[in-house]
Amino acid sequence: MSSQDIPEEKHLPSEQGDAHHGGVAVADDPFADPGLPVHKPRIQDIDERAAKRSERTVAMLFTLSMLATVAFIASYVIFPVDKIVYIFPIGKVSALNFALGLTLGTALFCIGAGAVHWARTLMSDVEVAAERHEIAAPPEVKAQVMQDFADGANESGIGRRPLIRNTLLGAMALVPLSGVMLLRDLGPLPEDKLRKTIWAKGKLLINQNTMEPLRPEDVVVGSLTFAKPEGLEEDAHDYMSQIAKAALMIVRIQPEDIKDKKELEWSHDGIVAFSKICTHVGCPISLYEQQTHHVLCPCHQSTFDLSDGARVIFGPAGHALPQLRIGVNDEGFLEAHGDFEEPVGPAFWERG
Repeated sequence: MSSQDIPEEKHLPSEQGDAHHGGVAVADDPFADPGLPVHKPRIQDIDERAAKRSERTVAMLFTLSMLATVAFIASYVIFPVDKIVYIFPIGKVSALNFALGLTLGTALFCIGAGAVHWARTLMSDVEVAAERHEIAAPPEVKAQVMQDFADGANESGIGRRPLIRNTLLGAMALVPLSGVMLLRDLGPLPEDKLRKTIWAKGKLLINQNTMEPLRPEDVVVGSLTFAKPEGLEEDAHDYMSQIAKAALMIVRIQPEDIKDKKELEWSHDGIVAFSKICTHVGCPISLYEQQTHHVLCPCHQSTFDLSDGARVIFGPAGHALPQLRIGVNDEGFLEAHGDFEEPVGPAFWERG
């Protein structure tokens, strides 16, 4: 069959007809304006019962937001700061932090979800084409913008749908109360919770790796050992808040290398015990240099000299690490002779 025998392909019009721009078919002009698709009404536009269902859904989301905000505020009253709970599959978490995050997240999500559902199902969805213009709008355009805003407010139905309007106002009014409740944490905690730890006279130093009481012979020169107080178990409800203040690091230095007189008096045969919590922002210190007796915080490189009262020799930390006075009991185990004499960790409002 020759090419002359092949019938010429004819262009069949589409179901909606060919789009033209200036009399030229779109197929022949790749830069032609395809126009807007035919608007298809939503079920809510033609069925008032469907519109009412959408209205109730939006109102329900706004109401859930209000309830979540109330639950956020209640969480501050119900849950103590140091309460730890187990949640699968997360593990051990602070009950207060979990409740606050869950309720505040729900409150904000429901407002957003309600607004989106409102816009997609009840507000006008007619496509509007507008040509680009200069940033500085002429007066007539500004007037048109204000008119469009008024038209949008009217099309949103906020005036004739009081259920949505009232629940939205309620949700938006309650959410800021969450921020007001956060101001509680700016005040002092009761019972000197930041000043005191659970270290006390006679408490044994427990090796955090072996979970056994430490003897002087367990600590060799050049080693770095981490310890916790006797009686502090990992399954305790307040374990995280307690270990965050009571974590201890122990090193052994030749007594003649200790420069600070108080440090020497508070040690046992060159074994010194200092808080493991950096005095900058509270990171755990974990790096030790044997020759210089320096410890380094890995977060912001604050460096402390453990042979000279753990004073700061480099970095942003504001003051030395607190030292724990230790000794040996009748059974030959290392024990504390009391609590730290100053608060551990970063400086706070009552420390100059």
